[in-house]
This record gives sequence, structure tokens and C-alpha cells, in this order.
Amino acid sequence: MDSTASLLVQDASPLALPDAPDALSGQDGPTQPSFQLPRGTPLMAAAAATLAACGGVADDYPSSRDEAVRFLEQATFGPTEEDIQRLMSIGYTAWIDTEMDAQATPQVLLRTYWDERDALAKEVDDTAGANFHEVLEAFWQNAVTGRTQLRDRVAYALSQIFVTSLADGTILENPRLMVGYYDMLAERAFGTYRNLLEGVALHPAMGIYLSHLKNQKEDATGRVPDQNFAREVMQLFSIGLRLLNLDGTPVLDGSGNTVDTYGAEDVKGLSRVFTGWSWAGSPKTDGRFLGSQQYQDPDRFVVPMEPYPKFHSVLEKKFLGVTIAAQGTADPTGDLKIALDTLASHQNVGPFIGRQLIQRLVTSNPSAAYVKRVASAFVLSDGDLSVTIKAVLLDTEARDMTRTSDPTFCKVREPVLRFTYLLRAFNAKSDSGRFLIDRLDDAGSLGQNPLWAPSVFNFYRPGYVPPGTNAAGLGLVMPEMQIANESSVAGYANFIIDGLQNGFGISSAQNAAGINRPDVQFSFTERVTDPVFAAGEERAQVDDPGKLSEYVNQKLLRGRMTANLRTDIEATVRAMTIPSGTGAELARRRRVMTAIAMVAVSPEFIVQK
Repeated sequence: MDSTASLLVQDASPLALPDAPDALSGQDGPTQPSFQLPRGTPLMAAAAATLAACGGVADDYPSSRDEAVRFLEQATFGPTEEDIQRLMSIGYTAWIDTEMDAQATPQVLLRTYWDERDALAKEVDDTAGANFHEVLEAFWQNAVTGRTQLRDRVAYALSQIFVTSLADGTILENPRLMVGYYDMLAERAFGTYRNLLEGVALHPAMGIYLSHLKNQKEDATGRVPDQNFAREVMQLFSIGLRLLNLDGTPVLDGSGNTVDTYGAEDVKGLSRVFTGWSWAGSPKTDGRFLGSQQYQDPDRFVVPMEPYPKFHSVLEKKFLGVTIAAQGTADPTGDLKIALDTLASHQNVGPFIGRQLIQRLVTSNPSAAYVKRVASAFVLSDGDLSVTIKAVLLDTEARDMTRTSDPTFCKVREPVLRFTYLLRAFNAKSDSGRFLIDRLDDAGSLGQNPLWAPSVFNFYRPGYVPPGTNAAGLGLVMPEMQIANESSVAGYANFIIDGLQNGFGISSAQNAAGINRPDVQFSFTERVTDPVFAAGEERAQVDDPGKLSEYVNQKLLRGRMTANLRTDIEATVRAMTIPSGTGAELARRRRVMTAIAMVAVSPEFIVQK
């Protein structure tokens, strides 16, 4: 076990910045006017100086397969041979640009799949329809076989920052809300942060989750606006709790204390902005605002909320140093613009959001210099997320291979990403073509469901430190370890072993042989008489334990298998003798499955370096 694994388990290049970044548009909202951060400020000057001093990536092309795989581990749901070869052929920048080009790599909507399945269900029974199963199926299809890998990988990261969840009963009962929300995140993943924040604020899934859909102004009975979204949009979606320097370190006052970003009065003032927003559609009746059945537009779950001035507060709104004067006529749209512009231009957004993107894609403990370079790219591009993501992935620290020997430069690979990595590495196929993978959040299973965080604070917090660990003693955070415990560790191992033997997902008979078996299969879990295994690349390695361990080493560990793990795998495989005649192919398949399972549960695989 290497030093990083032991530590965790035991306890830019100069960027081409656009003059005016384009905002994304589409079904989830109108194109926004160009948004610019305040010019001539100390923040702008610091950002410009930081990027001017940045040495950047020495070579835009991976110099080895190892480098290419490491990049793809950060930018996709797992490397495939096709992706590796393409990246080595065209280089980092061209690969990213192609992934971000909506024409070259068009977005695949989860909503399209969900709607198709819903329509098919209604053909059989008009009272039936798609449900949360189809949400999960659509996610797994995109993650495992989708061509929009960077867009969906970033959308998944954003779904853990701007959290809504199927754990909410209303969203679970109306799951088209979730596919619409995820599609919105994916659509706006490479636009401006300002446009993304508006998409988040006005999506009905978020309106339900944080209770500002149908939020009403104060009245004589003592009713006051709901403050839930107003609080969380500051704490979690934009500026955080403490004032930050550009490098993400806290600003200190004259007494050496941290400085709060907002207080109770800011929440109160901002909550008034988020009144008078509800379901889209026409006419704007009280019944539609309240969601009465006769006013329910069929697309209300996937289009932005709309303003209802009658229910919008006209009182003075003070927040974050801005005052919107009391109004004679309610102006919900104008108030929203001021609020979102104020949040998006705050000095904290670059380091606060930038650090979390680094954590989700590259490393849990980025240096202050790394955060500063990413935040500077964000600031100088007026919050252009395409520029920011490039800064995250092309930073010298992200691409420097010597960092792989630094035990603090890594992240725990969360269960969902371990699973997609395995499925993509070994070219898993779905018998039905639908990836019929049900809920996996049970502690005896994978231990995590995509889009099913238990709260608005995600599955884990970005600053989580496991108590009593070596990491805690070193001042390191380990967010993903917040969902790890004895039951989940054992459950994950059993889930992988069972899946390698039998396949993953709901049983289906939609395969060539008509055999009722789990829907998602690797080639080596086919029947022993199936020629796929005998002709597959694993077959050539299986008779030699040394070749087999090296094969799995290259597939899952980028060639960094420790001597101890290699010895264990080879000894275990060697003990699994291959009989002559009947049973030989079954024994060979078990050798392959055993080698993969031993790596899949190892610290070397669970830790992304």
C-alpha cells in the first residue's frame, strides 16, 4: 500500500479569455445579456497578475499513456481506450474544446429518454408513466456510454454543489423535475456562472427543494417570506460563510478573526426578492401560482418559474451592501436581476466555487496557489465556466505527474465514480440497452445513488475531516469519507464481487440467449460457451498470473500497482487452478473476476491521484 492509500484508508497555462462570454440559451431559459464583473478593482488587478505569472502546462499533449489516463480520470466518468487514443492524438486543449463545442458534441438530454419511456408506459396504461427508475437509467446511460463526457462529468459535479435531490418526496413523485434540472446544469455547464445561477434559482425543482416556489410576500397576519433559498443561495451556491481572499484563504480582520459574508438581515432582505415566483404558464392566475390542478401546464416541471407581481414583496430589500428601495409597483424580474448580479460579482465566488470544482474533479486539498489561478481565470473571464473548467484541468498542478507521489494531492473516488470507471474500463453492455440499474444507496450495495443526496449539503461536505485520522492530524479534508463506514465498505466489496460474477442491475431476459440475468454485463460474465470471453483481450492474459495482474494494473491503476498488491493478486490467481476440459473456461473467468475485484476494493483504486 503506497503512502497516499495508507494515509487515506487507515484512518494553467495562460488562458485565452473572451472579451464577452456568451451565455447559454435554450429550453431552460432565455439568453442573458453579457454580465461583467466590476472593472478596475483590486480583485481584477490581483487576478490579472496571477495569470500573468502562471507558467502553464509545459506540453499540450500527454507525453505518455499514463498522463492521458490521469487527465481522463479527472475529466470523464472513466477512461476508455478510444478516449485515450483520441486525447493523445489531438492534445488537451483540442479535446476540451471539442467536448465544450455544443455542435461538435451535442448535449444528450436525460429528459428525452424519460419522456420516451413515459410515453411508452402510457401506451399500455394511460394511468401509468415513467418514474425515478427512468431518471437513474438515463443518468447511467449517459455516464457509461455517452459521448458528452466532460459536459456530464461537470454537470454531475455541479449537481453536488447546487443540490436538489430525489430524496425530496415531491421531486420523487414528480421525477421529470430532476431530469429537467440535471439537463439545465449540463446545458449551462460551460456558460457563465451568472446564467447558471439564474437557471438554478428559477428551476422549479430548486423552487420545491428550497421552498421559494409559491413563496409569498409578507402580510398583515404576520406571514413573512420563506428564507430557505435566500440563505442557501449565499451559503452554498455563491459566497459561503466567510470572506475569502482570491486564493481561498480567509480574510482576517484587525484582530485576526474571520469575517462573515452575510448576516440575518441580509437573509431577510434577499428572501423578499424570492417572492412571487411560481409555475410557468398563462394566464397568470392565483390558481396557477398556487398550483391548482386546472392550471398545471404539462411542461411546468422543466421550464423556469415565472414572476407573479401580485405575490411579490414591495418592501425595501437590503442585502450584501445593496439596497432596493420600496416599490409602488412590484418588480420581481428587476429585483431578481439585481440580486443575482450582486451575488455573481461578489469577490468570494471565484475561490468558493473554483475550489469546489477542483475538489470534485482533481484533488481534495488544492494549494492556495492552485485555487488562486482558477479563481483568477473565473474573475478575468466574467465568470465564464468554460474558462474556469479549463483552468482547473490544465493547471500545472493538475497536469504535473510528480504530484502523484505527493500523499496530499489526491481525492477519494466516490462510489458512483468507482462504478462508472469499472463499467467503462471493461466495456460493460446493457442487455436491454437501457442500463436497468436501480437504487444503489443501501449500505449493503454501492452505497451511493446519483442525484439522491440526503440533504442540500450533498452526500458530503467539502470541508469534512474524518475524526481521529492521520489526515485530520495533517489538516487535510476528505469529503468523500463522510459516507464511508464499516457497513458501506463491506457492502461495496460485496456489490463489486456479486456484479463481477453475475452482472449489475435489474434482471432482464433481453439478451441474445434469452437468459434472465442482471441487465448490465461485462464480456467475461457471459456464459462459458459464449465466444466473447474466449476471444476477448482478458483471455490472452488469464493463464499467466503475472500477465493478468499487469493487465488489470494498466486497466485500473495506470501502472501504479504496489508490489504488495501485485504479490497478493498473483498468489490468489495462481491458487485458482485451471482444469483441463470441462470447467476450464469457468476457472479462467473466475481468475479475471478475482483480479479485478482485488483491485476494485484496493486503496490504490479508491484513491484518485
